[in-house]
Amino acid sequence: MTNEEFIMMAKLEVKRYTYDNVAKDGTSLFHVYVVWQAKVLQNHKALLVTDIEDDQHYYEATYNGDKKQLYLDIYNKQENKSFEVEN
Repeated sequence: MTNEEFIMMAKLEVKRYTYDNVAKDGTSLFHVYVVWQAKVLQNHKALLVTDIEDDQHYYEATYNGDKKQLYLDIYNKQENKSFEVEN
């Protein structure tokens, strides 16, 4: 599987999940963005987000090339902390 095929498949699964579970207020036009992606041997991984304002989910798509399976993990942002760092 190429990187482009994986990203297309990952975005499609995020859209499906979002339509069914997040965009219940009629939101139908939104984009899915890739924040980060990597490929090691036959395996792919990507971190994705949507541009829906109330969507606090973070999506992790993983493709297992040995089993030909795509996994989608959905995370919620719990909190945002700030730390002072000295240089």
